[in-house]
Amino acid sequence: MNLDNCPRCGKLFIMNVRGICQNCIKAIEIEYERCVKHIRENKGIHMHELSEATEVSVKQITTFIREGRISIANAPNMTYPCEVCGIPIREGHMCDSCRTRLTKDLHQAVRESSNQDQSNNMGSGTYSAIDKLRGK
Repeated sequence: MNLDNCPRCGKLFIMNVRGICQNCIKAIEIEYERCVKHIRENKGIHMHELSEATEVSVKQITTFIREGRISIANAPNMTYPCEVCGIPIREGHMCDSCRTRLTKDLHQAVRESSNQDQSNNMGSGTYSAIDKLRGK
């Protein structure tokens, strides 16, 4: 039996798939129901208004959205922060600007790695040619 402390409330619990205790699982489900009900009643609500009205943290509401449990398709004013720069977004984890910058940085790293590999291969080729001449 694996025991751990719940990262949400700190109480000791038997490990499960969700990684939190049963009491916190129930509390999160209650928070979810409050959020969904409030969004249905107030379609034009903003994230912080929802958080204040339901007493559910912005972080938890964002988790519900990213898990696909709360749809913001019919809530035009509902946004959450980009994980990199913090500007409001409506889908994914990053805004277009951060995604573009990350893609560019990754492509540059691949090119640099490829150039490094090519220069390493050239050197080993030279030494292997000399080794062949020496009969090794």
